[in-house]
Amino acid sequence: MKILIIEDEPQMLENMRQTLEREQYIVETASNFADANDKIGVYNYDCILLDITLPDGNGLELLKQLKAMGKEDGVIIVSAKDSLDDRIKGLNLGADDYLPKPFHMAELHARVKAIVRRRNFEGNNRIEIGNVSLDPESRSVVIHGKEVVLNRKEYDVLTYMISNKTRLVTKTALAEHVWGDHIDQADSFDFIYSQIKNLRKKLSDAEATIEIDAVYGVGYKLQLI
Repeated sequence: MKILIIEDEPQMLENMRQTLEREQYIVETASNFADANDKIGVYNYDCILLDITLPDGNGLELLKQLKAMGKEDGVIIVSAKDSLDDRIKGLNLGADDYLPKPFHMAELHARVKAIVRRRNFEGNNRIEIGNVSLDPESRSVVIHGKEVVLNRKEYDVLTYMISNKTRLVTKTALAEHVWGDHIDQADSFDFIYSQIKNLRKKLSDAEATIEIDAVYGVGYKLQLI
C-alpha cells in the first residue's frame, strides 16, 4: 500500500518513514505545502499522513483540495495542534482520523492499517476473492487452501489488482502505486511485465479462480474464472 507523509519536522518525518517502510509500505514524503500540493495533484495514495502546520501553508487547505478533486485517499491528520476546534474542522473537511503529537509509532501503524483496511477492503482482516485469500497483516496468500509464496512486488501487484477488482488498471497507475514516484525515472514498463508474468504463472500453477488479463495498450483487469 502507498503512503504519503506530509511533515516538516525532519526527525519526525524520518521516524514515520522508517516505521512504515519496515511494514512493507511504499512511502513518499513532502516536507512543505508546495511539494505536498504537487504530489497530491499527480498521484493517488491509500493513506496520507497530514501535518496541519507547514512552513509555507496550512495543511487543511491541502485536505480541501483533495476533496475538491474528488479523491478518495484516506487522510490522518498528524499534528501538535490538539484543540477540539482543529479536530472538528479536519474531520468536517473529510479527514478519516486525527492523531495528536506526540504519539507512539506502533499507534501510527495501527491507525494506518485501520484506514487502509476500511477504505480498500471494507474493514475485513482478510481479503477473499474466488479461492484466493490474502492476509494484509502477514502479507500471506492462500490459494485453494495452500499457501503460495510471492515476492514483495508480486504481492503488492496482486493486492492492488484485487482492491481495484472492478476497474481497468492502467500500466501507469499500477507502476506509480506499487513502485512509488520513482517510476518517473524509468524508461520502460519492462519491470511491470516481468512481475505480472511471474504472478500469472503462480496463480495458474496454484489453480486460482482469478486471473490478470492484459488489455492491449492500456493495462490490466482482474477476472474471475
